[in-house]
This record gives sequence, structure tokens and C-alpha cells, in this order.
Amino acid sequence: MRETTPLRARLFDLGLWLLLCVPVLLRSDPADGGSWTRVALGVVLLGGCVPVSRRLPLLPLAVTVAASLPATLELFTPSYSLALVAFGYLAGRRQEHSRGALWLFGGVAAVGLLLTRLTSTSLGPWFTLLLAVALAIVAPWLVGRYVRQYDRLVRSGWELADRMEREQAAVADRERLRERSRIAGDMHDSLGHDLALIAVRAGALEVDPALGPEQQRAAGELRRAAAGATERLRDVIGVLREEGTAAPTAPPGETVQELIDRARASGLDVTLTGAPVPEPPGMAGRALHRVVQEGLTNAAKHAPGAAVAVTVEQKGGSVRVRVTNGPGDGGEPLASGGTGLVGLDERVRLAGGTLAHGPAGDGGFVLTAVLPRRGTAARPVVAAPTSARELDRARREVRRDLVRAIWIPLALLAALTVLTAGVALWTQSRSYLERDNYARLLVGQAYAEIAEDLPDRPLAAPPPGLGAAPPGMDECRYYRATVFAAVPVYRLCFAAGRLATKDEVG
Repeated sequence: MRETTPLRARLFDLGLWLLLCVPVLLRSDPADGGSWTRVALGVVLLGGCVPVSRRLPLLPLAVTVAASLPATLELFTPSYSLALVAFGYLAGRRQEHSRGALWLFGGVAAVGLLLTRLTSTSLGPWFTLLLAVALAIVAPWLVGRYVRQYDRLVRSGWELADRMEREQAAVADRERLRERSRIAGDMHDSLGHDLALIAVRAGALEVDPALGPEQQRAAGELRRAAAGATERLRDVIGVLREEGTAAPTAPPGETVQELIDRARASGLDVTLTGAPVPEPPGMAGRALHRVVQEGLTNAAKHAPGAAVAVTVEQKGGSVRVRVTNGPGDGGEPLASGGTGLVGLDERVRLAGGTLAHGPAGDGGFVLTAVLPRRGTAARPVVAAPTSARELDRARREVRRDLVRAIWIPLALLAALTVLTAGVALWTQSRSYLERDNYARLLVGQAYAEIAEDLPDRPLAAPPPGLGAAPPGMDECRYYRATVFAAVPVYRLCFAAGRLATKDEVG
């Protein structure tokens, strides 16, 4: 369960205690069967159970059951029914294991059966006790248990999602860094070659007899400077290049047409369409070459045997390249981790362009890039859109699911409670004798004369604790004096088919 601050925990306990004390206070009228002593004991008892339920969730539930059983073996008491529901839910919500709760439920049923036998009561109250345990204790406990498990599942799911998101971000960052190291290698290959040419030409000028001493000395300084720049470039790029990274596989200065010819010569079915377009200079041209190379590589790996179409066209100040392949016609395509496309996207972005990719309608794959016609500075890094909005939406959905998981079982529980209470009231009303009808009954009347003033049926057995019936009577019948209370009752005794005595007992 989620930890709360001490202040919030105390406020929650205080509010719960005040709520549970309301039914106890409503029973404070001694004329209604209560007493101020019982009210005080109940308030103090609940005041101790509420904070204890955080450390020992089952103890307050057991104490509340023990306080309810002396009042009635049916366990349903107006004073503590709400406490049973609340502590049952909190036990399911806060208890780590369910074995202790199952032992408690079984113990309550066993104690109720034992008390029924000791008091020589029929099994009717025990069945009512089982129903009360199921509705007022077990059902809230199940709801609390479900909420606890669901909350744990949700937390575990979000932790897993966050961890996977961090891992994916780390993989993408690693691939971007790898692509930058490849770009650094390309810079070394191209700039190193140019600097070497400068050094060679400067060396030729240094020994040219047609130049004067000053010009030869300047040419020598230029040669040494170019050689030093080449060494420094090699050192810097050597640091940036990943360990074990091989040199670029494409020959320096290779054009897109030459790349396609080389791929076609290796057996790949590839065609180039579009008017001849001069390739952009610098990083944009290298990115264009890499887009085509990546598209051909992916087609060969993941769609073997598929035809590949490469389209290069110029639109305004940009060059658009599109590589499309259909579905493979042989063998299972290899699984792709997508890291090559991540690195390619980084290269295109640094060249000032945009990259898009996705499945085609026929089951193939489309790779599209738009690059500037002239070299531009790399655009600033734009953070990828986070999943904060999606995460918030999912969390709201989880909250709604939790609310539904709570109110639907509670609504069913309330409906069952109302139905049970209605059945109980209807059953009791069939043995309820109204006071006016009782007053019209006269000693000496025959049973046929008073039958229409009597309820449908008498009580199955007299309430426990009543005195013995008057001697010499053939039969004594007992009727409820009130619908809700078990006592007092009206006792009607008959002799020779006539009403012999009537009194209110209990």
C-alpha cells in the first residue's frame, strides 16, 4: 500500500473513527435498547481499533466481531455493522497474506455455531450469521484485496514501462553517438586526403627551382602545417571513433549511381528512377549516399528477393530520395532492432534534412529523406516527444478502472443487503402482532373468533430467556411485539381451543 504522510494518516484515522462512531451514537437512547455505558465503550473501542488496523489489520476486525456477538448471534448489529464493513475492507487492503483472514472467517463461523449450540438456539441465526459474514466482512475484504493486487500490478507495469523507455532511450543515444563517430571517420577520410594532397603540392613547390628562397620557405611551412594538421586530425578522430570500428565500406567519392550498380552486381534487383540530379556537397551528399545504402541494406536483410526502387529528384532547394521495397518472396525476414534507422536519422538531421520511414501498403517498406541542395548548418537537437501526455491519460484510465472496481462491488453489496433486509423484514412481519389487534383479544374467546386478528404464523420458537409457560395450557403461541426487536413478544396460551391467557413477556 502506498505510504502516506503522518498528518494525512492521522486525518484519515480521525475521519474514519468519527464515521464509525455515528451508528454507535445513534443507539444511545436507553429506551431504544442502548445505554450510555455501551456507547462509551463502543467509542473507545473503535478509537483504539482504527490506528491499530495499520499494523495489525485483522485484530480490529476480530474485536468488532467479538463486540457484536453478545448483542445478537446473527452478528448484524446497527452499532457495529459499518465497522465490520470498514475493517473488512482495510484488512484486505493492508494485509500482505490472506491465510490469516481465512482462518478468522472460519473461526467466526465456528464460534457462531458453538454459541448456537450452547444457547439451544435453532440454526436460523447461524445461517444469518454466515450471510452477515459473507456480505459485511468477506465481500469488503475481497474488494480491498482486489484493489491491493490491482494497485501492485499497475505500479509494476509502470516501473517496467519506465525501465523499458529508459533502455530504448539509451540504445537510441548510443546509436546516435555511433553514427557521429562514423561521421567523424568520414571527416578524417575526406579531410585527411585533402590535407595530404596539400602537403604533396606544397612539397613540390618547396623544391621547385623556379621559386625564390622566400617562396620555398613559405611552401615548406605550408607542407609542415598540413602534415601537422593531418596528425592532429588523426589523433582527434581516433578518440571519437569507436574501438574496433572498421573503415567505411563505401569507396571515397562513390556516387549513388555507382552504389546502385555495385548492389545490382551483387544480385539485388534495384532500379534508379528520376532525372539525373547532381548530388549535394558535403554532409548532405554523404547523407544522401547513406540513405540509399541503408535502404538497400535493409531490403537485402529483411525482404530477401524483393525488388527495390530508388527515386532521386530535386524540388526547389532540396533533394528528395525515396527507397521502396516490396515484401520478400523467400525465407523468413530477419528481425530488425531499428538502430540503423536511428543512426541514419541522426546523420540526416545533422545534414539539415528530415527522414521518414514506415511500412508500405503492399507489405513492403518505404524510406524517404529530404536533404538541402546546398550545405547548411546542423539544426539544433529537438528533444523527442515524451510520453508524459500518454502516461497521464493511461493513469487517468487506471483511476477510473479502480473507481469502477470499487463502486460496482459496493453497489452489488448494497443491493444484496437491501434485499436481505427486505426478506428479513417480510419474514418478521408475518409473525408481527399489532398492538391494537392484541388489545382486541379477549380471554375466553375461541381460536376461530380471533384468528383473523392474528398474524399468518407465530414464531417458530420462543426467544431464549423467557419464563416457562403457565401450567395447564394446551398450547402457547408467541408473536413479535415489534418488527425489528426480538423481545418483547406477545404470548397467547390456549386451553380447550379457547384463549386462556395473554401477556407481554421479554
